[in-house]
Amino acid sequence: MSDSQLGTVVEGWSPPRKPDRSAMTGRLVRLEPLNADAHAADLHAAFQGHDALWDYMPYGPFPSATAYHRWARQREEGEDPRFFVLCDPVTGRPGGIASYLRITPDAGSIEVGHICIAPHLQRSAAATEAMFLMMAWAFGAGYRRYEWKCNALNLPSRRAAQRLGFSFEGVFRNHMLVKGRNRDTAWFSVIDSEWPALAEAFSVWLSPTNFDAKGRQRERLSDLTCLVRANGDPALERG
Repeated sequence: MSDSQLGTVVEGWSPPRKPDRSAMTGRLVRLEPLNADAHAADLHAAFQGHDALWDYMPYGPFPSATAYHRWARQREEGEDPRFFVLCDPVTGRPGGIASYLRITPDAGSIEVGHICIAPHLQRSAAATEAMFLMMAWAFGAGYRRYEWKCNALNLPSRRAAQRLGFSFEGVFRNHMLVKGRNRDTAWFSVIDSEWPALAEAFSVWLSPTNFDAKGRQRERLSDLTCLVRANGDPALERG
């Protein structure tokens, strides 16, 4: 059998380290490792009254700050998922949470998920920078594949993945049960060979010069990343 039928030989690569609890700081956001005592009350307050945030999550909504604190306490030391909180770098105010999960160093694969962004931070440059920081850490550490998956019915999440430069890979039908309901799962990824061009797209978009005096973007991130994505999402094309 020829080499072309066996796959490309990967040379000079070794398994990366797992994410630790080090913070990641950008210009607009600071990602801090989840700490229930420091973050849970403010996160619950930011999420409270917005129960739709939990529609596609396997948990939530939380009836009280105590219940959310208990959830956070059970996960703050976890290695997979490894949770981080999106905080304002000046005020320290938390506005969302995300995690690394399905962390598989031997395969060079890692996923971003459990993303829950409070309304005041949604569709903001800070939220985008948080996703950029997490992706940049993963490829900087040596991961070869960065994944995003979501309920196939969750069109906002599918749009977000494509805006951020992920390529659509397909749908796993009857993939799991979530809150007693069937879930078909849409899969997306970025791979290491795409990262340099994608990092440049993020750099251009996040530059202060890309925003006018009212904070309106001059170039859209989706326009910058569309040149990197290998595959479009047919569900979004139909919609």
